[in-house]
Amino acid sequence: MATKNIIADLNKGEKLTGTNYDIWHKKMTFLLNEQELFEHLTTIMTRPPEGNTAQSRRDLEAFETWSKKDRCARFTLLSCMHDDLIGAYEH
Repeated sequence: MATKNIIADLNKGEKLTGTNYDIWHKKMTFLLNEQELFEHLTTIMTRPPEGNTAQSRRDLEAFETWSKKDRCARFTLLSCMHDDLIGAYEH
């Protein structure tokens, strides 16, 4: 719940417009660090190969957890951008 309040507070201010990157970057760094999502900006995880071993199940679980957090990081960034910029970065 607190995370939603932080995002709402940040969105009350100016969203990324292309000319305010410096302050927006500082806000996003703080927010993503607070949510333990910052590493999703620099880390890529690929889906593990299929398998029936205990290690394969652990790898798949780790990937699914990472994927969920990655979607949260993307949503956070997109929600803090001006609508005109979202199309360029939503993928």
